Amino acid sequence: MKNSKNLRYGFTTGSVAAFAAKAAACDLLLGFIPKDISVMTPKQIPYSPSYKNPKRGIVEVRKFAGDDPDVTDGMTIRAIVSVESVSEEQKKETTLIDRETEDTDFQRSNKSDYKEISSSDNSEGGVIVAIDGGKGIGRVTKPGLDQPVGNAAINHVPRQMITENVLEVCKAADFTGKINVIIEADGGEEIAKKTFNPRLGIVGGISILGTTGIVEPMSDEALVDTIRVEIHQRSVLGEKRLLMAFGNYGQEFLLEDYGIDLDTAVMCSNFIKDALTIAADEGFKEILLVGHLGKIVKVAGGFSNTHSKYGDCRMELLTSALLKSKADCTVDDARKLSQMNTTEEAADFLAEKGYLSDVMSVIMSEIHDTISRWIPDVEVHLMIYTVNQRLIGRD
Repeated sequence: MKNSKNLRYGFTTGSVAAFAAKAAACDLLLGFIPKDISVMTPKQIPYSPSYKNPKRGIVEVRKFAGDDPDVTDGMTIRAIVSVESVSEEQKKETTLIDRETEDTDFQRSNKSDYKEISSSDNSEGGVIVAIDGGKGIGRVTKPGLDQPVGNAAINHVPRQMITENVLEVCKAADFTGKINVIIEADGGEEIAKKTFNPRLGIVGGISILGTTGIVEPMSDEALVDTIRVEIHQRSVLGEKRLLMAFGNYGQEFLLEDYGIDLDTAVMCSNFIKDALTIAADEGFKEILLVGHLGKIVKVAGGFSNTHSKYGDCRMELLTSALLKSKADCTVDDARKLSQMNTTEEAADFLAEKGYLSDVMSVIMSEIHDTISRWIPDVEVHLMIYTVNQRLIGRD
C-alpha cells in the first residue's frame, strides 16, 4: 500500500511468472502445491496469489497491478513445466520443447536461455533450467534490449527469479536433469499493441518485466525506464542523431509538410530533462526536439517535467516574451494574452497581431538556455508548432 495516497502496489509480470513456474514445478515434481507457497520478490516482499491448476505441471495466475494503470492488469500468465533427463552431451545440444497444450514445437534458438547449475553449485546434482516464451510472449527482433535477438522477451531479473524458485523445488524433489519452463500470456499479442513493444522490436506479445518485482502506482520511474531503453536501443543500432518528441499531437501535419514521422521519434512525454540527459549519456551529439507550443514553452521557464501538476505558467511565459520582444505592444494586448486559456488561442492571437515571429524568437532562445544548462555538449535543434498555425519556430 502506498501510504501517502492510499494506493495499492501491484506485482510485476516477472513475479507472476516466477510464482506460476514454482507452483507448476511443485505440482509436477512433488505431486502437490503447498498451501503456503510463495515467492520472494527482489524488494523482499513475499508474493502468494490465488492460482488455477488446470493440468499437471500447468499453473495460471491472474496479474494484479494494484492501482497502476497497467495494460497487463488482469491478464492470465501461465507457466507450463516439463522435465527430461539429459546426458553431458545433450546439455550442449539445441532441443525441442513439446507442449501438450499446443500442436507446435518451440525450438530453442539461443543457448543464453539456458542456465546450467553444476554439481558444485547445487548439492542435488546438475540441473538445467530452460526458460522460453510461448503464446502471447513477445520475441526480440532488434539489438539493444535486455535479451539478445531471437530470445523470448523475458528479462534477466524475471529469468533469475524463475530459475531460483524452480531450482528450490528441484532440490526439494531431489530432481536431476533438465526442466523446461514455458511462460504464456493470454491475449498477449493484442495487449502488446498498447505498449512500447512494437516500437522496440519485440513482436508477437508482451514482455515479462520487473526489477523489484513490485509495480508502484503511477510510477514515473517506470516511464523513464521505458524512455531509457528506447534511447539505448537507438545508440546500439548506431544512430548518431536523435529525433525526440513529446507526443503524437500534430503528427499528421508534420508528416505531410516536413516528412517527419513521429512514429520514428523517441517519445519523452513529460520527462524532457530526463530524456535529454539520457540521450547525452548515451553519446548522442545532435537532437531534433519537436514539440507543440503548449508543452515545449514550459521548458523556456526551466521546467524539467512538463506535467501540469508541476505548474502552468504558459501564458506568463508568452506574455513575458511579448513584452521583451515588442516594446510597443499595448497593455491591452498583453493583458488579453495573459488571460487566454490555451496556447492554440494564444498563437492565433499573436499571429493576428503580427507578434508571433518575434515572440517565438524569445521563447526559443529561452528554451535553448534551459537545455544548454542540462546538456551543454549536445547540439539541440527545435521545431515548435501549433495545430492552427502549423510550424511557428525552427532552428
